[in-house]
Amino acid sequence: MSPFRGSVPFTDEWEHFRLERADGVTTVTFDRPDNLNALTFEAYADLRDLLTELPHRGDTRVLVLRGAGRAFCSGGDVNEIIGETLRMRPDELLEFTRMTGEVIKGMRECPIPIVVALNGMAAGAGSVIALAADFRIAAESARFAFLFTKVGLSGADMGSAYLLPRLVGLGRATQLLMLGDTVPAAEAERYGLVSELVPDDELDAAVDRLATRLATGPHQGYALTKELLTRELDMSLSSALELEATQALLMKTDDYREFHAAFNAKRKPDWQGR
Repeated sequence: MSPFRGSVPFTDEWEHFRLERADGVTTVTFDRPDNLNALTFEAYADLRDLLTELPHRGDTRVLVLRGAGRAFCSGGDVNEIIGETLRMRPDELLEFTRMTGEVIKGMRECPIPIVVALNGMAAGAGSVIALAADFRIAAESARFAFLFTKVGLSGADMGSAYLLPRLVGLGRATQLLMLGDTVPAAEAERYGLVSELVPDDELDAAVDRLATRLATGPHQGYALTKELLTRELDMSLSSALELEATQALLMKTDDYREFHAAFNAKRKPDWQGR
C-alpha cells in the first residue's frame, strides 16, 4: 500500500455488485441472478473504479470474482446495454467500449492476484473477464462462450484477441472468437482456459483454498511475477532478462530474509509483505 494519500476517500459501499472483505481476501459477487449476472454500464464502471482503488487500500491481498446463482456472468445485459447502444452516438459508443477495455487493463495491471470462480455460464464480457484473471477455478458445469460474433460484432473485444491466443494458441483462439460456440468446462480445461476443474460441490472449497494460499503467501513476489508476466508478453528475450533483473530488489526484502530464517529453523515462513 502506498503511504501517500490524497483527499479522495476510499469507497465503502458499491452499488452494482456485492463486496465482502475478510482476512486479506476481497470477494466481488455479481449479484443479478435472475439476469444470469448480466453487466450494466454502472457495473462496468464500478469494477473499473474498484480495480484502481484496491492496490491503495492495503486491506486486500487477493481479489475473488464470482457470480450469484447459476452463472458467473452472461456478459452485457441485452436490453440495458445492447438496446441502449443502438441509440447512442459514435462518441458515446467509443467511451463505452474504452471503459470495458479499462476493466481488462485494470485486471492485468492490478498487482493483486485475481481468482475467478466459474459456475455456469461465462459469456461475452463475462468470458473475457474470466480470461483476464490470473486463476480460473471452474466447476464441471461451467461453460465459456466468446459470443461477440453471434450478436453481429467482432470477436476481438475487450482484449480477447490479445489474451486468448496467448493462452490457447492462435488456431484455437480463431475458432473460439470467430465462431462463438459454447465450450464446456472439460473442453476448456484441455484448451488451457481453466486453471483447475472441480466438481460443482467443491468449487467454493477450491476457491477458498487458493485464495487463502495467495493471501498468506509472499505477495510482493506474487505482484512482481504478475507484472512481469504481463509486461514480457511482447518483449525480446534480452529485454525480458533485463527486466527480470529487478529480482535484486526483492532480495532486499524482509520476506526474503524470513525465508532463510524459516528454512534454518525448520518452520514455515511468516510472510509479511515487506
